[in-house]
Amino acid sequence: MRVRAAVLQTAPHRAPFAVSKPLKIGVIDLDPPGPDEVLVKITAAGLCHSDLSLINGDRPRPTPMLIGHEASAVIEEIGANVHDLRPGDKVVMSFLPTCGHCEPCAEGRAQLCEPGHSANSNGTLLSGARRIHCEGVTVNHHSGVSAFAEYAVVSRRSIVKIDGEIAPVEAALFGCAVMTGVGTVMNTCRVRPGDRVAVIGLGGVGLAAVLGAVASGASRVIAVDISDEKLRIARELGATDLFSAASDNVVGDIRESTKGGVDHAIEMAGSVKAFDLAYRITRRGGKTATAGLANPNSQIQLPPVNLVAEERTIHGSYMGSCVPSRDIPRFIELYKRGALPVNKLLSGTGSLDGINEAFDLLNEGKVVRHVIDFA
Repeated sequence: MRVRAAVLQTAPHRAPFAVSKPLKIGVIDLDPPGPDEVLVKITAAGLCHSDLSLINGDRPRPTPMLIGHEASAVIEEIGANVHDLRPGDKVVMSFLPTCGHCEPCAEGRAQLCEPGHSANSNGTLLSGARRIHCEGVTVNHHSGVSAFAEYAVVSRRSIVKIDGEIAPVEAALFGCAVMTGVGTVMNTCRVRPGDRVAVIGLGGVGLAAVLGAVASGASRVIAVDISDEKLRIARELGATDLFSAASDNVVGDIRESTKGGVDHAIEMAGSVKAFDLAYRITRRGGKTATAGLANPNSQIQLPPVNLVAEERTIHGSYMGSCVPSRDIPRFIELYKRGALPVNKLLSGTGSLDGINEAFDLLNEGKVVRHVIDFA
């Protein structure tokens, strides 16, 4: 079928993207779904820093690529061997397909699915197939989703069925921002009531982590960023303490305020400097977690003696350590109960035509989550 989409033809591109136009809007050819695949109509797709990192070259991926990985959709057609979904079902995308039978999946660690990571790196669906073509050229898939298009063919293992009570624009956020941010707090760090939690980097994922810390009953939720506007939003979401990362004494101020550091410091900025700050404000015996995807060439330096003498823990978190089929529905249920006001992460919506300009806003830190609303 012929589908309107935004394709990243080459990378990297420099801002302003309104001028360089990294995403070319046009018509693609989409193959029908194969076995264990479905055709979905995209209802909403969020713009994420992970998308931005493909555009600016921080995370090299094969091009051309139809990017976009955070989305909600409606099932249009099912392929062979798909027996648990029907046309009309509402779904949320997961940016990592999970095979269900590799060693990590068998351990309940779907976020480390080996075939899923291989497929994502190669720009294919879980089956190894590519279903997108443009002017006779095969186009790579992004994270098995490729959401910046009117329709997509995805693996059954890339979607989670949801109920229809949540608006599509809000549902899309559960596929990345909420899954990663809230999941890092609840699954990776296992924050308990009364814990002190700091979140460094207040983009969409970082602010979702603030929501997760509040919902988990943290006694102190410390928000850290260079943007006064992001700190203001964090306060509205329930942060108890605000600190500017631009302050020369931010580490000392936080350690003094918390009488020695926080139980959990969560780095969401994707930078070595932010991770260093997170590590330095973690208390003895505490955990420093990172879910920010830094440039692959970045390196961190740590004194090993502290890990031993202070029994410190460093923990990576991918996809919020989530099992999507388990966690997306439970996070949506928390949202419906008012415990996770995810709608407050929305900065605005727009059409596919304005996507390059919207990425400029994201790049400049002027939005938390901008969503392409296909409705």
